[in-house]
Amino acid sequence: MRTLSFFFVLLVLITGCQPSDSTTGTQYPSRPITYLVPWNPGGGTDTISRTLAAVLQEELGASINVVNRSGGGGVVGHLALSSARPDGYTLGAITGEITMMHWQGLTPLRHTDFTPLALLSHNPGAITVRADAPWNNLDELLAEIRSNPGDLLASGTSKGGIWDLARIGFLDAAGLPESSLPWVPSQGAAPALQELLANGVHVVTAALAETDALLKAGEVKVLAVMADNRLEAYPDIPTLKEQGIDWAIGGWVTIGAPADLPPEVAKTLTDAILKVTQDSAYTTPLKKAGFNLTTTSGDALNTFFQNEDETNGKLLEMAGVTQ
Repeated sequence: MRTLSFFFVLLVLITGCQPSDSTTGTQYPSRPITYLVPWNPGGGTDTISRTLAAVLQEELGASINVVNRSGGGGVVGHLALSSARPDGYTLGAITGEITMMHWQGLTPLRHTDFTPLALLSHNPGAITVRADAPWNNLDELLAEIRSNPGDLLASGTSKGGIWDLARIGFLDAAGLPESSLPWVPSQGAAPALQELLANGVHVVTAALAETDALLKAGEVKVLAVMADNRLEAYPDIPTLKEQGIDWAIGGWVTIGAPADLPPEVAKTLTDAILKVTQDSAYTTPLKKAGFNLTTTSGDALNTFFQNEDETNGKLLEMAGVTQ
């Protein structure tokens, strides 16, 4: 009887260390996980999310189904994630727009409506044009904008999104009004780049990671990157600062869950994600695609969200798009 009691206690201690599914009482995760992406397929957020999900499902031992929920300039997907049950079975990409949309009156959603798990990437914006565009450097593009203000169009994301702010900051630093290069809203970088190839717009300000495939295929050329220093993956592309324009900005992708995720589930997920971010199956393809990978979690990630929210609020106010 003592032996039986000993093994019963041991079993309780072992299983008690594992997070359980509150709906079934089984060990988490015990069923498939949905991973929501608030932007269209083919863009940078979609690419990093699918790469992460493919490796993370092996680590967790549960399949992860990636679902794109685009629309409303990122509102639809972020709202779907925040509204899901906080049980660990709905995860999603949280992008920089979550620190912008509420300033614009698009949604009351804020970063506090989520449980952030880990920052995955931070990618500087870039000035991208078609390969056959008549401008071979930034000075030539700026000369065109100054000579014919309003004739050229730019795109990359929704109005007031991160790549729109990249455009506004770039123009301001170059001494040009926002109206000199009007914005055409899109549901992410992928459709904006398709518009660029179709000559529907002339400039895309999205991250290099999102233009990488087209750049390697020789369909676009990049005149500058909006970073403090040249990127390791693109040593031949100059920064704006090198060309006399003091401006740098980047978009970022975080994996998160709805608010009030149970701490034990959050820990299981965070530990697994941090392990995956060191796995070559995850890092190698993304680095080859030009992603600027970085990892932040815990209190540092919460501070990052707060700082981004304050900074982007000021930028949006400067742009005159706050409510």
